[in-house]
Amino acid sequence: MLKIINVVGARPNFIKVAPIVEAMRRREREFTPLLVHTGQHYDADMSDAFFRDLDLPAPDIHLGVGSAPREAQLAAVAECFEPVVRREKPDWVIVVGDVNSTLACARVGKALGVKVAHVEAGLRSYDPSMPEEVNRVETDRIADLLFTPSADAGENLMAERIASERVRLVGNVMIDSLQKHLPQAKASRIREKLALRNGQYAIVTLHRPSNVDELQALGRIVDALAEISERTTIVFPVHPRTQKMIAELGFSKRLLGLKNLQLIEPLGYLDFLGLYSGARLVLTDSGGIQEETSVLGIPCLTLRENTERPITVSLGTNTVVGTRTETIVSGAFAALDAKPKLAAAIPLWDGHTAERIVSSLAQITTNLASKHMLQSNDVNRSPL
Repeated sequence: MLKIINVVGARPNFIKVAPIVEAMRRREREFTPLLVHTGQHYDADMSDAFFRDLDLPAPDIHLGVGSAPREAQLAAVAECFEPVVRREKPDWVIVVGDVNSTLACARVGKALGVKVAHVEAGLRSYDPSMPEEVNRVETDRIADLLFTPSADAGENLMAERIASERVRLVGNVMIDSLQKHLPQAKASRIREKLALRNGQYAIVTLHRPSNVDELQALGRIVDALAEISERTTIVFPVHPRTQKMIAELGFSKRLLGLKNLQLIEPLGYLDFLGLYSGARLVLTDSGGIQEETSVLGIPCLTLRENTERPITVSLGTNTVVGTRTETIVSGAFAALDAKPKLAAAIPLWDGHTAERIVSSLAQITTNLASKHMLQSNDVNRSPL
């Protein structure tokens, strides 16, 4: 029986961990999954909604760390997580994605001699100014097992001289959640509530500091939204931190004055999936949405200068447009004028990634145990 600590710290983690925990619970004779919520991003209402929507069990342990600057948060998560690992003595710690909790908990597992697996390994933007990039790179260096979502991620790890035996190409676990919950999401009444017609509106999401903390960058994006809203309705679920910065930087009045722009509160997983799955266009600085829109065949404009998910550009529906007003607007108008795209067929993004992850963990652990037994027999064997 393998005891596995599954770590979540922010809402995107919930989407990735839910299928893994479910797959482990189906194999209850082999796995004892524990769910640890660091509380890195925590809002009671939103967290409860995500856990409910994703059929994710309540966390076994909640660390309650809360928001803080990066280094302080890394230290706080590690301080709270260490006694949990010492007490529970897991066989593996599984971390997902690229948030601060990912790196902090990987560090603790490694320091205490517990095997660490990183889900969504090998993604690279090659932009060291992004905290997420720093988290990804260090987590991949110290993890014992690296589960990659696509072939290009494995190539990145190979270029970094990471041993191939540590890498497993398993696919994209976020797509497991999407495929499972899409029928429920389609039944959501969120579009009816917002008076939206299928395929006749755009969605925008913003949360990265490089976009929402800088006056000029946010101003260029607001200018672009103003132009695009003259062509189509835009719905903007506003992240709490984004809302704070919009107000502090003086853009609230202008955004509220755009008649075809709806500013709404953040949504739970099912309502948000129901909302953007019916959109004609998505504008985002998120990583996961680039992947989900590719699978759904929805044009996506990434409001960044780079992406750690280039497969969504080469095989999917994503276009990296940066934050210049003119580029965003031209990209949006081109997408609105084009025929709807077909959903992308990306290898192993098939809804079965969690099963491959769990099977790999079981097989690798068995192989390690067999190797250890052989080594012990060699040491203990009497000389002839």
